[in-house]
Amino acid sequence: MFKLSEIKELIKLLDQTSSVHELEIDSEGMKLAIRKPKRPEADGTAVPYAYPLTQPVLQQPVPQQPAVQPTVIETPVQVQTPSTPAESTLHTIVSPMVGTFYSAASPETPSFVSVGDRVNAKTTVCIIEAMKLMNELEAEVKGEIVSVLVENGQLVEYGQPLFLVKPE
Repeated sequence: MFKLSEIKELIKLLDQTSSVHELEIDSEGMKLAIRKPKRPEADGTAVPYAYPLTQPVLQQPVPQQPAVQPTVIETPVQVQTPSTPAESTLHTIVSPMVGTFYSAASPETPSFVSVGDRVNAKTTVCIIEAMKLMNELEAEVKGEIVSVLVENGQLVEYGQPLFLVKPE
């Protein structure tokens, strides 16, 4: 049987390689197949869609309103960059799936980790619930938790940053 951590590692490796697009493994009667979706710009082929790209919109008459002159308000655009070189060296722990973030095993127990806690690669930092399955997420790096970026019970997306860790 494949462990979730092994499957995650295989997905990461496949995602990082540009030449391998498909991986199949047979082990002890279990079969695991991982495939990258084809990108149209990569091989020049079009991707067929199984659904229409646009849907008809029912036109309803728009009530007449007096003409209003738009007002343009200029606001400066702020680009967020790391304020110190140290911030750019932080490791980001991201969600491997869509689900609900839980900082503890149950409401009565303390959080797995808090800001300032030291972790190693195998330290459980949270649980992501997806399809009624509780998936423990490990730190994958040795260091110190600098920031927790999500709230307990919050829905998270695939690839969403959850923690910032200062690696040792």
